[in-house]
Amino acid sequence: MLLVTNKSKLYLLMFFLLSWLCGNTVLAAGKKESVLGPGDPIKIFVYGHPDLTTETKVNDAGNITFPLIGEVLVDGLTPAAAERKLAKLLESRDLIRNPQVNILTSSLQSQMVSVLGNVRNQGRYPIEGKRSLTDILTMAGGILPEGEEVVTLIRLDGDKWTKQTVDVLDMVKSNDMAGNILVRSDDLIYVERAPRFYIYGEVQRAGSYRLERNMTVTQGLSVGGGLNPKGTERGLKIQRRDANGNLETLDAKPNDLIQPDDVIYVRESLF
Repeated sequence: MLLVTNKSKLYLLMFFLLSWLCGNTVLAAGKKESVLGPGDPIKIFVYGHPDLTTETKVNDAGNITFPLIGEVLVDGLTPAAAERKLAKLLESRDLIRNPQVNILTSSLQSQMVSVLGNVRNQGRYPIEGKRSLTDILTMAGGILPEGEEVVTLIRLDGDKWTKQTVDVLDMVKSNDMAGNILVRSDDLIYVERAPRFYIYGEVQRAGSYRLERNMTVTQGLSVGGGLNPKGTERGLKIQRRDANGNLETLDAKPNDLIQPDDVIYVRESLF
């Protein structure tokens, strides 16, 4: 019969504990750490000093309040970097020698991006590590068929809001991903409705249609099913608003480019 001594039990316990710690370290190494920001709940432990255990939230200024130290700026730091900063402060003030500080976080509430407009799932999405514009659009289910391929990104730089547009279609077609911006916390991504044009008169299917890039009048008519037996391409007209918003009627040629909100009118043939 095998007898297990107290000493053997201790060794076994230490072995399993080390195995568990190593396994979690490997998993964590493959995962990019997010940074702390306002609103994030954290729990702080100092080994051997249970009286310093603190549950707190990062305030709007990016600070936390910690016993013996006071306010500490942690905004933009990873949890690991915040641990090192607290340990350094405790040691530099001769409060604790060789302090071992651990910070536990649940979900980092501050690291969120908003996606609105013509995407499959509007909402707020978390940033885990580095995320690009296309990553977030994918998380939102992609752009809807009626959505524009030019996406607007709005962000706060210092005290000023900036606006940037990204032509997702052109970026993909040219295989140049330099414009695939890395998103930041509190960015707003907006996908507008694609531009439309209208056809009425003697066509098979009058109505409103998505305007594709560099679409000609002939291509637009084909989208509407072409002319009906009464229609003629002679005397095609386009109603279009000028820069001042005034409606004007123009003669249209088959190879003219359609502009957003144009109305194409097909006349009835006299013969």
